[in-house]
Amino acid sequence: LQVEESAVGLWNWTVTKHTGAVINDEQRAKLRFVACRLICFCEDSDPPEGTIRRQILMSMKTGKGWIDIGKSGLADGFLENAMSSIEKLYTKLRKGSDGEADIQMHRADVEKSLFKVLSYQAESVFAQGDFQKAMMCVQRCKDMLMKLPKETCYLSILCYNFGVETYEWKRYEQSSFWLSQSYDIGKMDMKYSVGKEMQAKVLRLLATTYFEWDCSLYLDKALKAISLANQENLHPAGFFLKVKILLKSGASDEDINSALAEFKHLEMSLDFCLNTAKLLLEHGRESVGFDFLKSVPERFESSPDLGKITLLHIEFLLQNKRELLAKQKIEEVIIGHYTGKQLLPEALNQLHIILWDRAAKHYEEKSYSEALHWYNYSVSFYTPGQIDQNLAKLQRNMASCYLHLKQVDKAKEAVKQAERCDPNSIFTKFSVYKIAVMENDTDKAIEAVIEMGKLAEKPSEHEDKLRMDKNTGSNLLSLAAQIALENDQQIVAIKALEYLSEHLQDCRQLFAALKCLVHLMLSKVTTENAGKRDEGINSIMTYLNLAHKKLAESFTEEKFTGDMRILEAHWFRKVAWNLAVQFKDSPEKMRDFFVLSFKLSQFCPSDKAVLIAQKTCLLMAAAVDLELGRQQVTPSEQMELFSQALQHLQMCKDIWKVLKLTGDFAKDPTDTLLLLYEFEARSKLNDPTLHNLMESVWEQPQIEIKTLEIIASLAMESPARYPVLCKKALKSALNLLRKQAVIDAVKFSKCLHSLINISLPTGLTDLDTCVLQEVWDYFEDALSVVSSTDAYPEMEILWLMTRAWNTGIFQYTVGKYKEAEQWCGLGMRFLNHLGSLKKSYE
Repeated sequence: LQVEESAVGLWNWTVTKHTGAVINDEQRAKLRFVACRLICFCEDSDPPEGTIRRQILMSMKTGKGWIDIGKSGLADGFLENAMSSIEKLYTKLRKGSDGEADIQMHRADVEKSLFKVLSYQAESVFAQGDFQKAMMCVQRCKDMLMKLPKETCYLSILCYNFGVETYEWKRYEQSSFWLSQSYDIGKMDMKYSVGKEMQAKVLRLLATTYFEWDCSLYLDKALKAISLANQENLHPAGFFLKVKILLKSGASDEDINSALAEFKHLEMSLDFCLNTAKLLLEHGRESVGFDFLKSVPERFESSPDLGKITLLHIEFLLQNKRELLAKQKIEEVIIGHYTGKQLLPEALNQLHIILWDRAAKHYEEKSYSEALHWYNYSVSFYTPGQIDQNLAKLQRNMASCYLHLKQVDKAKEAVKQAERCDPNSIFTKFSVYKIAVMENDTDKAIEAVIEMGKLAEKPSEHEDKLRMDKNTGSNLLSLAAQIALENDQQIVAIKALEYLSEHLQDCRQLFAALKCLVHLMLSKVTTENAGKRDEGINSIMTYLNLAHKKLAESFTEEKFTGDMRILEAHWFRKVAWNLAVQFKDSPEKMRDFFVLSFKLSQFCPSDKAVLIAQKTCLLMAAAVDLELGRQQVTPSEQMELFSQALQHLQMCKDIWKVLKLTGDFAKDPTDTLLLLYEFEARSKLNDPTLHNLMESVWEQPQIEIKTLEIIASLAMESPARYPVLCKKALKSALNLLRKQAVIDAVKFSKCLHSLINISLPTGLTDLDTCVLQEVWDYFEDALSVVSSTDAYPEMEILWLMTRAWNTGIFQYTVGKYKEAEQWCGLGMRFLNHLGSLKKSYE
């Protein structure tokens, strides 16, 4: 009992809250579901009449609730419960009946509930796509209408709704069945019918269904349905549909005129009449269509929209290639415009569109004079001095026609008018540009391009609304460049392409523009003087840098594939490489182009050819940095150049490691160059890691004498000063020379000369005994080589003799007589090996 009370309480609470819009339909359905389930659990084997009636009501409403929220599958069980409860109720009522009259009364009472349950079941199975079951349920409901005539309207509308849904799903056969049922049911009881307007609506949709299903097969049925609809209730939609069906059937003009006559006195809007005329004319019924169109003004004499009729007339005259008659009509409208019969603004705008479309058609066909004729019609509707954006566009279009006709003065006047109306339009500037190019006025053309470039960056509010897409500015700049090239005006073309490259979003178009710019600028700089040539080269550098930037950004553009990126990167890197090679006389430019070529090559696959190119670019860039650093520049500039060289060398070393894995590079000098360049950069930067670098060098078995000589020289080249490293390099070189089968006396003499010079600086008298002993050994080495070969340079022997003698003299001056005697004696030993100079020094 408590459960039952709770269920009833929940049901009543749900009704109250839904009425107050506290809960939505889905929440109500769920609450009803719970309440109904609880009631079913409490059911007795022989419940009283009131309980059964409550169960019927709750099951029906719960089922209907699920249907209304689109969950028909959940409704079926409750509707079946309702049906079962109705049978129980009927059985119970019959048991308590006193006679036949009483039974009939109870049956009538039960049938009302039965009708509702059947109609709900029809809705449910229809929603689930079961046409046969829905048809059976509706038929049972239909059979009950004799006893329940008041339900006629409800069942007719239910079938109509089924017909609408199946029509929308394009299930025409089912739709025709439901709509026919709706019409038939609506006729069963006129007292409770849906009314003539609704019946006509049903028949119009039925006719439409037959028409769209298969007009050739069901034409008669469609005509019969629409005729019945029009008999039930005359409506413009019925009139229009009948004309449409007749046209599709290929009916004669006479039959169509008869159909039109049926609706002669029907109240219809002007737009409806125009649509009917349009329908007739579109189906090629010119005679009927134009006659009908001529009759329309009589029906709408006081309407301000009469201009629409004229417009439609003009449109169809043009569509049927009756241009002369259309022109007459337009001229009549122009006369009317200045005699108090102006078109409404909307109609006038539509006329302008018609005129412009016709002009554009002639323009495309290159009939420029005829296009001007139609544009002039449009101009006729503007008053002198009027400022209007559309008038500016009109004047620009006329200017284009004049230019094609070589009537430059008229074109200039049209553009002047366009500037007056819309001076800040990119389209107006483009028109100015075209005329300037045609007149070979380079300055004015460039000025116009600059203005176009600015407007492409910040379009005016009006143009932003009008423009067809965001690329309009780019498209115009592209066209401007094309026009300049066609007219052999390279300077103008370059300026247009420069602005274009700043605004293009499409990568393919952008790289095409940059390539064109590079080609144009290269051909331009070859004919210019040095000053102008530098400007051109700087411009090319800018284009290549932009190409590098856009290649880096292109990874986010889907239409620009990886293969496209690689092709573009190869093209631009090769251009940068070729330019670098050409600038041997300009180290800075050569370096910048090599660096740029390297950067661009990073977008290419790392195959052997690309790796070799990258290595070479970086080596050359480092070499240039070092060369520039050797020149007389400020210390800060030197540091910057040497640091930059180190960065290039580090990248080069990384690439070289990878490259060496691809083949045999035994004869390649890259290792040596990397060593020498790095040594120079680090030594001149006073880098503390220099000694660590050299430790690995001394251990190399294959190091060349020449390399050691260069290291020695660089170690003492300002601002570097590393005497210890210099001596070590020279000693290593001398050791290698001694190991030769035939000693190279010339190279030996040079190395020894340098070693003595750095160990025994000129002019020093107070020398450490160890230092003197070290230098004495060098002289002894020299003496042994001099004694063993005649190839030792005589001037070097003389130099050795002189240095030894002078060292002895220096020792004498400081009172070291024994050491003085030894050194002078050493010098005398070299005297015996002099050739032609011996007598002079004896």
